[in-house]
Order: sequence, then structure tokens, then C-alpha cells
Amino acid sequence: MSNGVCVLAQNNKSTDYVRQTYALALSILAHNPNTNISLITNDDVANEYKDVFDKIIPIPWGDSAQRKDWKIDNRWKVYHTTPYRNTMVFDADMLVLENVDNHWQEDSTELTFTGKVSTYRNETVTSNYYRKTFESNNLPNVYSAMYMFRKCEKTKAFFILLELIMKNHNLFYKKYAPSNIQKWNSVDLSAAIALKILDRHKTAIDTELFNVTHMKPYIQNCYATSTKWTDFLTVDLNDSIMINGYKQKGIFHYVEDEFLTQDVITWLKEKV
Repeated sequence: MSNGVCVLAQNNKSTDYVRQTYALALSILAHNPNTNISLITNDDVANEYKDVFDKIIPIPWGDSAQRKDWKIDNRWKVYHTTPYRNTMVFDADMLVLENVDNHWQEDSTELTFTGKVSTYRNETVTSNYYRKTFESNNLPNVYSAMYMFRKCEKTKAFFILLELIMKNHNLFYKKYAPSNIQKWNSVDLSAAIALKILDRHKTAIDTELFNVTHMKPYIQNCYATSTKWTDFLTVDLNDSIMINGYKQKGIFHYVEDEFLTQDVITWLKEKV
């Protein structure tokens, strides 16, 4: 197959990421009904979820995140696992609220990351609250929650380097991000370092292609009363998702699992 979406999801003790991926798939199919969607997981997938995926693929080469609670250590495997020539990758905790078919038209896209995110009021995020390490080390502002790639040798080289960095993140972070050093592994920081090493940070980041709303609380340009936005912003479901009266569009990165109630799942199912 030429084009498709891939999501790598692993449940932990507190969060059912497979369920989140099911909701993401519903949202994609509601606006893009002919999209191929593959789930990469070793977790059980409920029968009611299976119909939205054209493939359910085991995580290859063992589980690098087996002893981790934050299960990101297998993310570099998406390139090697996807059955598609052109792949769009999402984090599980996202919803697609628009048609994204036009993104497939540019076949020359080798690797494109989101480089800009918005608040729930559609304001460009300028706060560095969660990005101090990036800013102080002059690293590209990469958001790996959504990106696209085409299978080719240049893209393969990126993912091979990403694997090396994620498996040795303490060494790479100390060398390439020593200021405000981050002590935990993350795909964003590892991808930023890989792009900079390969000198691809000027061509692989697009600030216009994807309209992504990022719901982390301290970047919303409003007074955050909690570390979870779901504690101080209201949610209404009408024709679209309304947050504090603002209609959400584009790609919605809701972050908090509390948002994904059964009412939201039912609303998504009715849209398909």
C-alpha cells in the first residue's frame, strides 16, 4: 500500500493507549474514510476495536520499554514496521478533526515533523515552559506527536540514528543538550538531536503543514490552576469539540486520558 497511518501504542498501569488509538482511528475515518490505519502493539486489542484497523502488527525485536512506565522506547521502530510507502505517525492521545488527504499529495516529502503548535484558542504557542532544553541548546523545535515520512535511504538513516540516540540518550543529551539537561528519554529531544547531527533541521520541520493544538496546560496563554487542563477548562460536544467555547479543528492533542470519556467515544462512533 502507498499511504497509511501508523500508531505504536503500549498500555501501562494507568492508561489504555490501545483505546486511545481506537478513538484516534475513529476520528481519522470520520473525516478521511478511505485511510489505511495500522496499530503496532503487543497488547490485547478488544474485538470492538479491530474493525478500524487494516493491520495490527506486533512490536518487532522485543519490547525495549518492558520495564518502563512511559513507553516510548520502541518508537523508532515505526519506520521499520510500517507497511506503507508514505506514513503519517500520530501519538495515541490525539484526534483528527479535519480531512488530511491533501498531505499525501506531496510524494517528495522524505521526512516532515510538526514545528509549530497552537493553544485551544488557536494562538501560536510561544511559551518555552516545556522547551527550555531545546531553547538553551539551540535545538530544532520538533514535535514528534505527528510527523510524516517516505521510505527511502535518507529517512532510514534518520531512524537508525534515532535508535542509537534513544538507546544511549544520557550520552547524547550530555553532549548535544548539556544546558538545562533533560534526565529522561523523549522522542522529541532525541529527534531534534538526530536532525541537527544530520543537518536536516532546516528541511524536515514544517510550521504550516499541520495545524496541531497542544493541550499541555502551561502553554495555553491563560492562568492554569492545575497540571491537567481537564481540571479548569470545559468540554462540550456539538458538531465539533468545544473547549471553553472555542471550536477545535485540525489535529487535537488532548494529552490527558481523562478527556477521553465514553461520551467522547460514542460521539466519535456516531461521526463515522
